[in-house]
Amino acid sequence: MNVLDEIVSDQLRTDLPELASGDTVKVSAKVVEGNRERIQVFEGIVMRLRGGGITRSITVRRIASGVGVERTFKINSPRIEKIEVVRHGQVRRAQLYFLRDRVGKAATLRERRTAR
Repeated sequence: MNVLDEIVSDQLRTDLPELASGDTVKVSAKVVEGNRERIQVFEGIVMRLRGGGITRSITVRRIASGVGVERTFKINSPRIEKIEVVRHGQVRRAQLYFLRDRVGKAATLRERRTAR
């Protein structure tokens, strides 16, 4: 194990669920407003997973007031309180950029039959 892996190993999160593209997740993130801190829940479909180890991140997309909103989260960040998987979607792609062109019911994904 090299020096960088030793430094990073205690910062990796072990309480996270298995994530895959197409999963619907609730990400509870800490938001700082002035001198107050609160938890904001962002629920949407995982469009892509990127990186590995400490740099691992997910991009989550949802429709808010008829407008598509994408947000990228570093999953090992201390600002992430928890990530909860609501449902597992069945997809055939690693990155779901085609969802950007779809609206309403066309943007829904089928549920995966078996859990991984």
